[in-house]
Amino acid sequence: MDARRGNGALRTGRLLVAFVAAALVVGALGAGLAAPPLAAVGALASAGVTDFTSLPSVLTTAAPEQRSQILAADGSLIVAPGDEDRVVVPLAAVAPVMRQAQVAIEDSRFYEHGPVDVQGLVRAAVSDLRTGTAGEGASTLTQQLVKLTLQSQALAAGHDAAAAAAVEKTLPRKLTELRYAAALERAWSKDRILESYLNLAYYGAGAYGVEAAALRYFGVHASALTLTEAATLAGLVQSPSTTDPVSHPAAAKARRDVVLGRMLALRLVSRAQWQAAVRRPLAADLHVTHEPTTCASSAHPYFCSFVVSWLEQEPELGPTRRARRDLLYRGGLTVRTTLDPAAERDVDRALQAVAPRGNALGVAAAAYVTRPGTGDVVALGQDTAYGSGSSAGTTELDYAVDARYGGSRGFQFGSTAKAFSLVTAMEQGLGTGASVDAPAADSTHPATFRPKDFPQPCGLSRPWRVYNDEAWHGGRMPLTTATEQSTNTAFVALAGRIGVCAIRSTMTAFGVHDASGGPIGTYPPQVVLGAQQVSPQTMADAYAALATGGVLCRTRPVTSVTRAGRTLLAVAQTCTRVADAHAVRQTTQLLEDNMTHGSGILNQLSGRPSAGKTGTSNANAQSWFVGYTPQLATAVWVGNPTQQNRPMFDVSMAGKTCASMTGACYAAPIWRRIMDAVSSGLPAVPMP
Repeated sequence: MDARRGNGALRTGRLLVAFVAAALVVGALGAGLAAPPLAAVGALASAGVTDFTSLPSVLTTAAPEQRSQILAADGSLIVAPGDEDRVVVPLAAVAPVMRQAQVAIEDSRFYEHGPVDVQGLVRAAVSDLRTGTAGEGASTLTQQLVKLTLQSQALAAGHDAAAAAAVEKTLPRKLTELRYAAALERAWSKDRILESYLNLAYYGAGAYGVEAAALRYFGVHASALTLTEAATLAGLVQSPSTTDPVSHPAAAKARRDVVLGRMLALRLVSRAQWQAAVRRPLAADLHVTHEPTTCASSAHPYFCSFVVSWLEQEPELGPTRRARRDLLYRGGLTVRTTLDPAAERDVDRALQAVAPRGNALGVAAAAYVTRPGTGDVVALGQDTAYGSGSSAGTTELDYAVDARYGGSRGFQFGSTAKAFSLVTAMEQGLGTGASVDAPAADSTHPATFRPKDFPQPCGLSRPWRVYNDEAWHGGRMPLTTATEQSTNTAFVALAGRIGVCAIRSTMTAFGVHDASGGPIGTYPPQVVLGAQQVSPQTMADAYAALATGGVLCRTRPVTSVTRAGRTLLAVAQTCTRVADAHAVRQTTQLLEDNMTHGSGILNQLSGRPSAGKTGTSNANAQSWFVGYTPQLATAVWVGNPTQQNRPMFDVSMAGKTCASMTGACYAAPIWRRIMDAVSSGLPAVPMP
């Protein structure tokens, strides 16, 4: 005989003897192994295992991972993110029949024996001794809980090897499991052990714990499980992949009936109940549901992605972004958001009606809706499919929000920037009746402005050629007309009068910034005519501050984050006055006039006043409409996200053709559709 094989057999034999001795000791003590009798220690030592009593006697347990819930303002589910699909529930929230079924099939004497079932364990150990393996089971529910706990903790820590070791069928592992089981039964009641087991066990199909499994397979809470449903779940634990009732219904029914037979033998059900149960088709119980666990599977994928990114940046949820993500995906949080699902459906319908997904031009559109005076994100959306695929019209980039929240690098916002020149002019006392000397220009013949016209630090380094969409022959132009016609040369001349740096300060105060997170530049084209990339989120928030008379509110997509009834984060409405109220009201008057006499005239709202402004970038590659009522502010962008400087002329979408991509052509009609739909049911309120 090979010496190594002989030594291995001897070692296995000694371990088996030690295991039997340990089982007898634990069974005799019942309450644990705090101080085993001297004879027991000697029995273990004589078997060649001197370190059994030195094994850890306290199993460190932690709350099991469970998925979180992100809810819309109406309480509906947006997504249930989680590394494991688990919802922890107390034992009282598990139907008694489910508790009976699980105990019956896994450890029928659970409430009678101590940490181990000595009868079954000695029988299994003798069988192992004959075969020289560790193949027999006979583990109690307590021992199984120890195994599941060690495995779960190792996986949570990213220790795959330790997780595999926790479920190995080896005698050293069984000795460790036995030691922990003894300590656990000394510290916990039987009901607490069963509760933990039911919350930790894997029931297949990605469902961890009895509550998630009940919802997944039957569409009911664990408290409402019937006899046949409970028997099906209880039978799954032994081999969840091969007895999955969805993929393997015949095997699942056979295993269910084994559980029912065991319950009959234990007199937990009557023969009549057993007969009715085994006759019931498995399909009669199944009502498989799949709650969205990723943003891609959510009905609101872009808002979902935005909120997840927002949560990962909240310092109150953890010291690092990774810690915050782990809390969200493992901590069983309830996140309540400001999303109005009906409003988001209105946004999606408006986008698809005017700029349908996958158009031949590669044009995309996005919108962001907020509630003035609150910072609440009512809805956002875009006309693309959410995903990482390379097909046209599919992207995970959220064009509506800043890059830090999963958005793009933004888009030039064109003449929507002019609102802040108006605020600055009004603050300097020009008044709504003021006029400026606007140089002549049209779409082919520019006016030229010189560096001397704009002193540093917000100045020009070379001559600036400025075009107008509508021809202007030069001369004095009222601000009302300049706003209605969006005359570039008039606003550039106004900037030379009131100061580019002053306008930039106003923009900064209103929260306007580059979509990548940086400040608006100091170059006059960036400040006066919006030649910098921003997001619809930024513009909607800034115009919402116009709607409130100059009060800017912090973006608030989330109202609260709770865990097990305890508030981890309460998000207050944080608002600050950033401009003179009278100056802002005058600006609103000019922008309201733009809706009745200017570029917004074809897109006035039904039965209510509004204020707004179009915007178009160089070469008409990007277009905007941003507007508001006292109750809502919406920013709409339409353009080419991948070729941001591609000229867009003779554009046709959804049965409509425009000579050029202007804010009035596509963005404004989308804005009107959104605002009319979301405002429906709200009282018509006069502009301030």
